[in-house]
Order: sequence, then structure tokens, then C-alpha cells
Amino acid sequence: MIDLNADLGESFGTYTMGNDACMMSHITSANIACGFHAGDPMVMQRTVELALKHDVAVGAHPGYPDLQGFGRRQMRLSSEEIMAMLLYQAGALKAFLQACGGKLQHLKPHGALYNEAAVDEPLAMAVAKATSLLGTDVILVGPPDSALSKAAEHCSIPYAREVFADRAYESNGRLVDRRKEGALIHDVDLCIQRMLTMINGQPIESIDGHALHLKGDTICLHGDHPQAIVFAGVLKKAMQESQISLAPLHKLLKIDG
Repeated sequence: MIDLNADLGESFGTYTMGNDACMMSHITSANIACGFHAGDPMVMQRTVELALKHDVAVGAHPGYPDLQGFGRRQMRLSSEEIMAMLLYQAGALKAFLQACGGKLQHLKPHGALYNEAAVDEPLAMAVAKATSLLGTDVILVGPPDSALSKAAEHCSIPYAREVFADRAYESNGRLVDRRKEGALIHDVDLCIQRMLTMINGQPIESIDGHALHLKGDTICLHGDHPQAIVFAGVLKKAMQESQISLAPLHKLLKIDG
């Protein structure tokens, strides 16, 4: 059993990012942007309504206040600022969920915040503490065997290990920088092969040819990826054909949701 998630709700104003309606029919959990790196109040509300309509579990996807850089640029903020920033964004999404009859399942940091918190212990601790304040049953999502996973354990909150279907990995288990050639995987067959290999407990190949063992509870597909819809549909079909069931994180981790 595994969860399939996507980063959604990243449109804002007159700008449209991705095809959320199509993605919803393929995934079990949605990470919804909360207005700082993307999204706006109307987009957040519509995306929450869309997720609940498709019985997709909802998580907050907060990032740095960097709309122009899509939250992919580093920022130096104090732990206090990080916690306030996360509570501000996730709290807004939680209000939309409450208004629509839903519940916040998880929090997954976005972009540079995600990548930095994976290796920066003080930053990871700030993220985990903020998540714990949202509710003891709110799941923190991040990379396997990372500073985030250790921080979640320290704060006694549930943690979901995330792997990426459409991204290449370095031999140390970190994602390949998006600016590097080969960072994004466009080959659908390769994407499927890598994920099935990982789920079956076998190593996948890093970008430099080394065997890499990854264990994941959830697979991410980026909603803004050019082939996101194709990837999601084919991956879901491949899972079904391999008798691998899909379930949202709260069911996978046996948390009331």
C-alpha cells in the first residue's frame, strides 16, 4: 500500500499552473499551496473543494514568501519566523478545510524550504514544532532518513517518507538540483520502472549510476510537470496491475482522519 500525492493549487490571480482537476482523479493526497510561493484565497478554496469532491486527503504546502521565485530561492529566517510563517499559511488552509467540512491531513514544506529542512537540523526542528502545533495527528511529509524525519521523531509527530517519481537522485539520497541536466525525468516508462522497483524493496539508480535504496510511504508527482497528468495516470494503472493498493497517508499510517 502506498500514497500518491501531487503539489496543487499553485495558480494565482490570472495565472494558471497545472491541471488540478485532472490530477485529482489519480492521486490520494494533495499538497495545496498556501499563498506565499503560489496560490491565493480563491484558488485555495477551489482546490480544497475539488479535493474533497474527489475524496482526496488534503495537506498544507507552505513555502518561503517568494512568489516571484516560486519558493525555490533560499531565505535566511529565524526559527521563530519559520514557525510563524508555517502556522500562518497552514492555518489559512485549515480554515478553508473547516469551512468545507474537511480536515488537515499533513504538512509538506515547499521548494527551498523542503530541501534545506532536509539537512538543516534547527530548520527541521522549527518545521516539526510548527506541524505539531497544528494537531498531534497532522503528518509531516519529507525525505527518508533526513533532518526532518529526525525532528518529527523528536517532536513525537507522525512522519511520512516521500519519494519522487519525476525527479533524479544523487547517490547520497538527495534530489538532484533542478538546474542540473537530468534532474527531471521525462521518460514515463523509466518513471514507472523506478517506482515499482523502489516499492518492491530494490535499489534504483542514482544520476551518477550508483545503487540507491529508498523507502517511501508516498510518491510525489509535481502538478506543474509538463507530463504530470500522463505520469499520474500511467503510474496509477501500473500500481493497480501490480496489485499495489493506493491509500491516503492517514490510512496508510493508521491515523484517524
